[in-house]
Amino acid sequence: MTAPQPPQPGGPVKRVLVAYGTRPEAIKVAPLVAALERSAHLAPIVAVTGQHRSMLDQVNQLFGITPDHDLDILTQRQTLTDITVRALTGMSGVLAVERPDAVVVQGDTTTCFAAALAAFYARVPVVHLEAGLRTGDVGNPFPEEANRRLTSRLTALHLAPTQTSRANLLAEGVPDHVIAVTGNTVIDALVEIVARAPAIENADLRALARPRRLLVTAHRRESWGEPMARVGRALGRLAARYPDVDIVLPAHLNPAVREVLLPPLRGLRNVLVTDPLSYGDFAQALAASDVVLTDSGGVQEEAPSLGKPVLVMRETTERPEAVAAGTVRLVGTDEDTIVAEVSRLLDDAAAYRAMAHAVNPYGDGRAAERSVQAIEHFFGLGPRPEPFAATSAG
Repeated sequence: MTAPQPPQPGGPVKRVLVAYGTRPEAIKVAPLVAALERSAHLAPIVAVTGQHRSMLDQVNQLFGITPDHDLDILTQRQTLTDITVRALTGMSGVLAVERPDAVVVQGDTTTCFAAALAAFYARVPVVHLEAGLRTGDVGNPFPEEANRRLTSRLTALHLAPTQTSRANLLAEGVPDHVIAVTGNTVIDALVEIVARAPAIENADLRALARPRRLLVTAHRRESWGEPMARVGRALGRLAARYPDVDIVLPAHLNPAVREVLLPPLRGLRNVLVTDPLSYGDFAQALAASDVVLTDSGGVQEEAPSLGKPVLVMRETTERPEAVAAGTVRLVGTDEDTIVAEVSRLLDDAAAYRAMAHAVNPYGDGRAAERSVQAIEHFFGLGPRPEPFAATSAG
C-alpha cells in the first residue's frame, strides 16, 4: 500500500487539520485537540462538517473547542450520498485554504472517509484516529465498516486503539512502522467528564428515583425498520416486567429511528424518553446505570471502563476485546433474546457480577498523549510512543 510520505524533519511547527462532523467523533477528538495544543511541535486546525448539528456543537462547547471552519452540511433526511458529496467538496476547499501538513480523521463516519479522500486528493498525509477496527463483514455495520476500510487505504499513519486493531491492519498489509497502538481517546474524554461531574442539565434525568436503571441507545442504520421495532417491543415488555427499573432512552433525532422505536413505549411510566443527552449528562447517566443496552460502538468502550455490563444489539462487533473480557455480550435485535438477556442480568446476581467487573481494554486516559507523540514521530520530531497495554481497572 502506498501512502503520502511525511515532510522532512525539522522546520516550523507542523499544522495538523482535525476533521470531524458528528458527536461521537467530537468526543473522541476533543482530547486530541487539547493534546495538540500542548505540543511544542504541532498546531491544530479544527474543521467540522456539521454532519450532526446540535449534538456536535454541545460537545465542542463542553470541551472548549471553537472550530476554525464549519461547513454546516446538515440537511433534513440527508442521504449518505448527500453527506459524502458535501463533506468532500467542503473539506477540499478547507485544504486549499489552510494547506496543512497532515489531516486527522476519526473512526468510521462518512465525514471520516470523505475528509480522508479530500486529503488524499490534495496529497496531504492522512492520520487515522481509531484505526484498524473490523467486523469482517463489509456491510455490517453499514456504512461504518466500509468507511473505515476505505479510510485505511488512504492513511499514512494509523493510530490503532488496541493490539487487536493493530493485528487487523497488519493482516491487510499495513507496515508495522506506520501503526501506533495508543488506546482509545474516548476513555480520555470519559475520565475527564466523570471526574469533572458537571451539573445534570436534564430535569427528568435528575428526578429518576427507582432503585435500578437500564440505559438504552439505539440508532444503527442496519437496525432501521423491523429490527428497531423489535427493540421497541422488547423495551415495552421489560418495562412491564420490572416496575422497579427506570429505562432511560436518549432517542436519536432521526425520524427513521423514532417513528419505529418509540410507539411501543408510549404511556409507560418507568420509561424516560429524552432527546439525545448532552455528553456530560450521558456520562453521568452511564455511571449511574446498572445495565447498558446499546448498538453504539463508543458505548461498548465507555461502559466497561465503569464496570457496567453491556448487551450489544448487533450481530457483529469491531470491538471484540470487551467481549473476550466478559463485560460485553452480543444479543442482536431479536425481541425475545433482548428480554431474556436483560432479565438474566436483573434477576441473577451471579450473572450480573460476572459481567460487572471493571475492565479497561480500550484505554487508560493517555491515548491522546500517545497519539500526539506518534504524530510527532511521524514528522521526525520525537521518539515513537510506547504502545498502550490493556489493564484491569478492578
